Amino acid sequence: MSHPWTPASPCGTGCLTAGEPASGPLRRGVRYLAVTAVLLGTVTVAPLLALAGSRVRAYVLRLVSAGVLRALGVRLRVHGRAGLRATGRGALVVSNHVSWLDIVALNAVRPMRALAKKEVADWPVLGGLAVRGGTILLDRERLSALPGTVAALASALRDGAQVSVNPEGTTWCGLASGRFAPAVFQAAIDGGVPVRPVALRFLDGRGRETTRPAFIGTETLVDSVRRVAGLRGLVLELRVCPEIAPGRADGRRELAALAEDSVRSALGTTGIPVRTRRRTARPAALTVRRAQPSS
Repeated sequence: MSHPWTPASPCGTGCLTAGEPASGPLRRGVRYLAVTAVLLGTVTVAPLLALAGSRVRAYVLRLVSAGVLRALGVRLRVHGRAGLRATGRGALVVSNHVSWLDIVALNAVRPMRALAKKEVADWPVLGGLAVRGGTILLDRERLSALPGTVAALASALRDGAQVSVNPEGTTWCGLASGRFAPAVFQAAIDGGVPVRPVALRFLDGRGRETTRPAFIGTETLVDSVRRVAGLRGLVLELRVCPEIAPGRADGRRELAALAEDSVRSALGTTGIPVRTRRRTARPAALTVRRAQPSS
């Protein structure tokens, strides 16, 4: 049962852009076969991962993540890759949340643990891989579970893990985004680790922003995969922003605001206060992308 603070987004299929270059039926069919082959291969080796060391698991996770992107025809463009390299200490990696492809892209660059909703564990293949990769699961419908989750997250950070988190709590279309909830930033404070903001956006074959890869509304994962496979020349752009050092912010709310401003600056967004469509949800801030000149 949901509570008044359950993350909610007003984004739905009405947010989807149109006119993107499309792939033909043959190419879409090849992509479906390719991503199926990657996932079946993962199922085959999954039992062995439990016996492997952390480096082997990280290597396999990177290969699978890159393979999923390649199979679906998604080209990854990374700015500031060095910011995600291993540093010997933990870090809270926070980003805007558009699609299930977000975490796939991050793991294709640098495999890391993640904080995810508990439902992810039930996803075919990818769910099992996420759990074996050390994903920390959050029950979003039980507020009483949040302190324990934050404590587990802080413990992982203190142990030197980089953990990716989506502070918006739910997916948005990409041209609009939500506020960064401060709760998870307490883990960075308790763990004494920096915050590394990451900005993600999708570009179509003409280099214009597209919302079609978004995982929004009540659609299924299959619906999202089908749309992604139908796009030609899709680019997922990942920009690593300057890290926020421990102690720079006065409390978790200021830390959340600094990280959110960093991501907004990288994406070129501005905040506009609105109310979400859920009657039980508190007022949220919607950010929309500034208009950009046509190319």
